[in-house]
Amino acid sequence: MDTIAPARARLHVEATHSDRFERGRLRGEQLREDFAAAFDTYLQLFAQVGITESEARDHALRSADAVGEWRHGCIDEMGGVAAGAGVDPWQVYALNARTEILATSSRALPGECSTIAHRRTEGDGVQTFSVQTWDWHVELDQYWHTHETRGGAHDVVGLAEHGMLGKIGMNSAGLATHFNILGHHTDTVGGVPVHVLAATVLEEAGSVAEAVEIIRSAPVSASSALTLLDEDSVTSVEIAGFGVWPIEPVNGTVVRTNHFLHPQPRDGERGELYQPDSTDRYELVRSRLGYYPAPRQSDDLPTYLYSDPGQPALCHIPDMTLSLGERWGTLATVVMEPSTRSARIAAGTPITARAAGWRDLVA
Repeated sequence: MDTIAPARARLHVEATHSDRFERGRLRGEQLREDFAAAFDTYLQLFAQVGITESEARDHALRSADAVGEWRHGCIDEMGGVAAGAGVDPWQVYALNARTEILATSSRALPGECSTIAHRRTEGDGVQTFSVQTWDWHVELDQYWHTHETRGGAHDVVGLAEHGMLGKIGMNSAGLATHFNILGHHTDTVGGVPVHVLAATVLEEAGSVAEAVEIIRSAPVSASSALTLLDEDSVTSVEIAGFGVWPIEPVNGTVVRTNHFLHPQPRDGERGELYQPDSTDRYELVRSRLGYYPAPRQSDDLPTYLYSDPGQPALCHIPDMTLSLGERWGTLATVVMEPSTRSARIAAGTPITARAAGWRDLVA
């Protein structure tokens, strides 16, 4: 594979049911054809960092125990996905816990995601909108989908990797979530997976404030940042196994890359994973926000994440001469607008999205 599949060719999964197991089963049935290949690719990535299939299974089951104690409905839904896809439930647990499983690796990564969430005020009016590039192993480009799930506390639209309950998305209450991985020396397996946490926030929260409370309640074991926005506010929440730290916007804008901004977790950060790339990207976006005209609408934001030659890589084009685990690409770009409950998703970078087009979803 040498290109990112365009949005128009992307699998779109629809699942509507009030019962969590049945909603999962509907999702799994639509993923059945590609699930085994997606799972096998992750097994290969695990093996590259020294994690055997048996160890991955043990890690996945420990994570499932934590999820079951926190939100048993998520276990029901993952069990439904497994039933629909015709696989063992531990494989679905492993995909949802892939961040925690990979956190046991010490390998430096070539780059990761960049996110901007903006709150614009004019007179008495407030508008919020956001953009994210999702960067990951290009071998997994075939194994993510857009989705809409309906019948729970809130309807949800967005994107997810095959087998995962959620990732980046918008719900029918007008709450949006973006996802950036972080790295801390305390990261381990056995807690609630951060991808399950992101899915639960979209399933249950009706506002940023409610989302933060859900995040605080989760016994996680690995670190990430969830950037949240509703119709009135934007914030980013840094998460690790020993705490939660909200990061407030600067001049109405949250910028998120892959390093801690709060000083407390920064002391134990695994800077070897994403630095200096993460800080370079963060400072480039901040400088553009100070130099460019302030964004007035959601369509203005993707240009802030273009990469010019010689600049930090806000967009990643995979180098196919490298080996598995080193081919890093921008697999998707997502623009969200809470006032319209909309998520616009394009495969590839913000630049390729101009030609390849967007998939428009409304929660």
